[in-house]
Amino acid sequence: MEIFNIITSSLFNVTDFFLQSLPPEVLPSESAEAVEKFKPLGAMKLAHWEDLLEMMIRLSVHMFFITLLVRFIYYPIARRKDFLFTYFLFSISIFLMCFMLESVKLEMGFALGLFAVFGIIRYRTDAIPIKEMTYLFIVIGMSVMNALINKKISLVELVFANLAIIGLTYGLEKVWLLRHESQKIILYDNIHLIQTARHDELRADLELRTGIKINRVEIGKIDFLRDTALIKIYFFDDEQPSQMDETFSQNING
Repeated sequence: MEIFNIITSSLFNVTDFFLQSLPPEVLPSESAEAVEKFKPLGAMKLAHWEDLLEMMIRLSVHMFFITLLVRFIYYPIARRKDFLFTYFLFSISIFLMCFMLESVKLEMGFALGLFAVFGIIRYRTDAIPIKEMTYLFIVIGMSVMNALINKKISLVELVFANLAIIGLTYGLEKVWLLRHESQKIILYDNIHLIQTARHDELRADLELRTGIKINRVEIGKIDFLRDTALIKIYFFDDEQPSQMDETFSQNING
């Protein structure tokens, strides 16, 4: 009797092991449903190795062009590490978000609205110069373009589009010398130097007091009662010994 029980138990164990090793479509309906319900990752698979390799290659190409634009074109001129930090993180975040959501059905209006939310939440708090905003728009545009490219666009076309943006930006910054002329308004107390014949002395006095290499000067409102005048000075940022932030006074007054 004991031998019969041992043999019966062994048969049940072997049968149970065999049923567990079968694929779900071979199992009875109840067992198949139990196996299908056990999905700790939901519908997500553990890995898509081909898609991962594609993402790594496209991200490397994208970051190469972004580095050329931000690190070797923008930063040598502006010397703004805060925007350098922002552009790189903005670029990689938008690229990965667009690449990961490429297979999800999203309308273009939703995507543009998502970027608008970023601008409303953070970038309305501080005044950003128009040039930095332009670079930010270029970074966003390149990130979306490189992430959402489909099979209809070849690699040569993608590289050409990126090089066209970078080449035009470099030409405007370096070759064609379209330099940004900043300006500041100063309340000046030595109105004896505001005469046209003494403009050289006026500029020399302003440079001595402010430490700014001035390109040109304009005379504004004159108050003879207080012996003061409003003077607007113009200068190039890249000619100054230190970085000049034209939005600093706006933030203080605002």
